[in-house]
Amino acid sequence: MINLNFFPSWRLARYTVWLYVSRSLAVLLSLSMVLMMLNLLSESGKILAVAGNGEPELWRYVGYRYPQLLSFAFPFSFLLGALITFTTLNSSSEVVAMKAAGISAHQLLAPLIGASILLAGASFAFNELVVVNGTRQLSAWDSNNYQPVPPDSGIVSDVWVTAGNDYAHAKFVTGRGTGVRIQGFQLIERQDITVSRIIDAERARPDGNGWLLENVSIYDSAMNAVLKRPTLRALEGVEPQRFTLAKVDPDAQNFATLSDNIAEMKQAGVSTAEAETGLFHKVSQPLSTVLMPLLAAMAAFGLARSGKVLLRAAIAMALGFAYFVVDNFAVALGNIGAYPPLVAAWAPFLLFLLIGETVLVRSEE
Repeated sequence: MINLNFFPSWRLARYTVWLYVSRSLAVLLSLSMVLMMLNLLSESGKILAVAGNGEPELWRYVGYRYPQLLSFAFPFSFLLGALITFTTLNSSSEVVAMKAAGISAHQLLAPLIGASILLAGASFAFNELVVVNGTRQLSAWDSNNYQPVPPDSGIVSDVWVTAGNDYAHAKFVTGRGTGVRIQGFQLIERQDITVSRIIDAERARPDGNGWLLENVSIYDSAMNAVLKRPTLRALEGVEPQRFTLAKVDPDAQNFATLSDNIAEMKQAGVSTAEAETGLFHKVSQPLSTVLMPLLAAMAAFGLARSGKVLLRAAIAMALGFAYFVVDNFAVALGNIGAYPPLVAAWAPFLLFLLIGETVLVRSEE
């Protein structure tokens, strides 16, 4: 029978939580720094190839990219931290001593899961306050080939919009509603499948029912000539929100902003599958940290002298990494609308919660 008194010894709880958190944070720091160095090596050449870029731009890249890597490595690190903790406790027979004192498997795991809930909250706050801002700014900077970009004010980069038979491309989009501003605008006008004109403009802004383009260059394929104009009206009937909603990146927006965008997308009749999946995943992803002690628990039990500690740890690691594979697969299916967004974000979490609990109960309780 399962003992529901999950904290019989606070001293033991503090001891196991300290082992778990300290080892997990050590793995997180080591793993994220290695990933950062490898990533910087691959991107530093592109950054320094731009005239005027130097060491400050490299540190700027690190400031944008490192929070992303911390967020990415967070659940992996706590899986490995839990495995290290449980393997150490098992090999030193501390688990045997705890069980001899009447402490069950659930009582051993409860403090770690409680700590994981607090860590999941910290991870969610970190993602909302730091990671989304860095992701948005890095995406815009990368899209501009690491050249200077406009100051960040909800900037969206590399947006494509269809207007009848024509295509419009915006390099950077900032603002909302009638305050939308575009830098680096291109309009490809077509007749049937043939390109008739390519219009490039330095800037574009809403003007009545259309758009006012500034500092315009027009290539006319019929004349085979390039024309210059200070201003030009185009895209009649294309609303500003077409550009702000055409590319909604859940990773680059916080929870509140993404919720507002989803409401606007629904009003505009735009598919919200990817945005809604990303919204729900913003909560389920940090909570995956709660699963890590449960999935790694197999390494904690069984006699160390049986020689199967490494095997049990390998099985626990495989179970943990299987969760990440299934989670990514479900999110991908949710993004294309094959799964309902709520199912795509939460089904892997609930599935592996049941798997972990079933294994624990059948093997130890």
